Amino acid sequence: MPSPRTTVTTALTDDGQTWPVIDITHPAFVREPTDLDLEASATTFFAEAERRARIPRFIHRLLLRIVLRKSLLGPGLLAASGGFVTGLNTYLLKLGPDNLPDGASAIDRRIAESFPAISTQLRLKDIARLLAEDLAARLVPRDGRPVVLINIAGGPAADSLNALILLRQARPELIADRRVEVRILDQDAHGPSFAARCAAVLTCGDGPLAGLDLRVTHVLYDWRQTDGLRKALDEASAARALVAISSEGGLFEYGSDADIVANLQVITERASGDTCVAGSVTRGDGPGRAAQAATNIRVIPRSLEQFGALAAGAGWRIDRAITRPFSFDVRLRRKEETGLLVAAGRPSSPGPS
Repeated sequence: MPSPRTTVTTALTDDGQTWPVIDITHPAFVREPTDLDLEASATTFFAEAERRARIPRFIHRLLLRIVLRKSLLGPGLLAASGGFVTGLNTYLLKLGPDNLPDGASAIDRRIAESFPAISTQLRLKDIARLLAEDLAARLVPRDGRPVVLINIAGGPAADSLNALILLRQARPELIADRRVEVRILDQDAHGPSFAARCAAVLTCGDGPLAGLDLRVTHVLYDWRQTDGLRKALDEASAARALVAISSEGGLFEYGSDADIVANLQVITERASGDTCVAGSVTRGDGPGRAAQAATNIRVIPRSLEQFGALAAGAGWRIDRAITRPFSFDVRLRRKEETGLLVAAGRPSSPGPS
């Protein structure tokens, strides 16, 4: 057995900052809250939300700006009001309080251990596991087919990279001697650039993906115009690639009904029938409702039933759903495939079976 890994590897951002590379199998990232931990966090979160609701919004915003002006995480969260949290700012939340880069303050640690941040960390792990399980079921050892992971609004694509880490750990023979591409469809180039540097670190030396023929590419993409997705799928089809698609914290959370249907319809038309789509859906109840009221981030909350009906209109069904405090983390398959599995609570296993 290899010795336990203790050092967290790092990669550079475009502006020269050194950030940890998330590997959810590494001891630094492996810990998860229990159901009791989550219940306690939810109780505290609701109590704090009630206190904030008694403070006028403009005063609350002013106080936040004063407190967060020297914070590493704060400016990105403040800038997201009325919009969205960027991929890199979301990545920082996924690091957890003990893995923050140099320059992080005590306030940053509090943010990184907050209930929303913990839920974001769980969301990443869920989507990575859903992808890895799917790949483990569909890949045939040594058949030579390339693998293409298409990540819509993927930013640093930590879900795609960690799906490969999980698969490599559980079933290394499935991705041995094959080309793998993570193709990130995103409006911003900084997240994909960081993803490429993370991939370089993970595939070298004794990294968890050491020796893997892995390439990260970026396609400038606005999900309201689906030509880039169509082209990516056509190129994957021409290469006889096995395709898996994800959008963690992206399309299913911020996209309109029409945007979601349009993207799913392109996948229906251009991808093979066994292609899966994994992503997170913002819950419209519980802590998610309170968080949206406090932050004004422009997610579009939906119930699982509402999202299921929306996906069905584009020819998809929910194959699996994991219920988290702020999101439903789902995997979709074509409607013509039989069976439906919707599992509440935590996933059944830490990685591919």
